[in-house]
Amino acid sequence: MSSSRPVVPRPSASLVIINKRNEVLLVHRNPKASTFAGVHVFPGGNYDQKQDTSLPMTAIRETFEESGLLVGVTGSSLPTGPVLEAARHQIHSQKLLFQTFLDENQLSVRTDSDVLLPFTEWITPIDAPRRFHARFYVAFLDSGASSSSGFSSGHKQEQIPKPDGGQEVISARFIHPDDALSEFNEGKIIFMPPQFYILYTLASILRGNRNLPEQRDKVAQLSRGMFGRMVMNPRRLEGSFVPGGTEGILTYEGDETRGGSKGRLHRALCRFMKGGLTTRIVLQRNFDIFTEIESNAFEQPSKL
Repeated sequence: MSSSRPVVPRPSASLVIINKRNEVLLVHRNPKASTFAGVHVFPGGNYDQKQDTSLPMTAIRETFEESGLLVGVTGSSLPTGPVLEAARHQIHSQKLLFQTFLDENQLSVRTDSDVLLPFTEWITPIDAPRRFHARFYVAFLDSGASSSSGFSSGHKQEQIPKPDGGQEVISARFIHPDDALSEFNEGKIIFMPPQFYILYTLASILRGNRNLPEQRDKVAQLSRGMFGRMVMNPRRLEGSFVPGGTEGILTYEGDETRGGSKGRLHRALCRFMKGGLTTRIVLQRNFDIFTEIESNAFEQPSKL
């Protein structure tokens, strides 16, 4: 039997946008998509060397393509809605470079950590047929952002075509993390472990329906601490999955089985469906993410 080498993860980036009502932007992927079909995710996608100068630029460009929101962009006069909408589709169809659009409209982009806050990295398990090394960033939606349709809350339908003529994102909406988690637990929507993990973390901070300075400070504190630099390599806990079974445990760095202290839990109880999608996730994390992350568990080179 010949052994095959693991698929090299593709670099990608996603943007977790929080509005003034403590709602987070989620986009709904087409149920017929070839990857992550029907899943609710944060806007984002793969690094494109023709379009992007960095992974933060990937996150900003993909968010613009998928939702019409232009984040971190400054200029003397931002384009109007129709101009943005036209550019959005041209960029998505690769008829216009994102940087060309910025230059033609005398716009600049801030990708520093004051605007895009690093908020964990995730590497797809080694046995997956498609693998990604995804960087997640948090950004707060304020008056500095622009939208092709004034979109900053609520729900809207999207018609973003794929190069093959299909559609990849069918809707976008802002929803409070608590409500998003409730919908997932009720089986109304599907998340992958990274999205669940980040929403679960934000739900404990973004209490209420008004974004407060102290809440922003807590998110920034996480970003600039060990939490923001965590690189997560989910692994199946040996013995937790039975042949043909759909339930088991994914462990993360810092778990007692992954370099953490005895009794330290950093894992998720998962129920899987066809294609590796999760229909149930229960996060077990029994340490304070502000003060008790054991950095030594994350200092080992990430296994590709």
